[in-house]
Amino acid sequence: MTDWLGTAYPWIKAFHVMAVISWMAGLFYLPRLFVYHAERGTMAGEPGDSLQIMEYKLLRFIMGPASIATWLAGLALVFTPGIVDWSMIWPWTKAVAVVGMTVFHHWLMIERKKLSRGAGSTGRRYRLMNEVPTLLMAIIVLSVIVKF
Repeated sequence: MTDWLGTAYPWIKAFHVMAVISWMAGLFYLPRLFVYHAERGTMAGEPGDSLQIMEYKLLRFIMGPASIATWLAGLALVFTPGIVDWSMIWPWTKAVAVVGMTVFHHWLMIERKKLSRGAGSTGRRYRLMNEVPTLLMAIIVLSVIVKF
């Protein structure tokens, strides 16, 4: 049943990498939009409205589909026979970091709704939270490349 996964492995892996890049771009950019929104978008009118539209479209049309594609391709890679040795630590470390990335994505969704109601956090907090995907990305990349 999973023989086709072995044949399609390079294609699935390439698709996974492209999806991850798209998702990560959004995870890096959206908190920066939140900083602008929290610090400059509090005035009524155009800047705040434009930021809300940008935040919504980034989440809905780029980050959402990219996260789903990342997960689907990643799961296909996991189920490809002979690819993952679950007796090692690296796949578990990567899995925890990917779940953390997904939790962060959902936190961003909640924060976007808060900001649209005028109840968001401070620019300083969003700047700090902008480091979370960088840390998780480093853990994921080191896990996959070094395979500790």
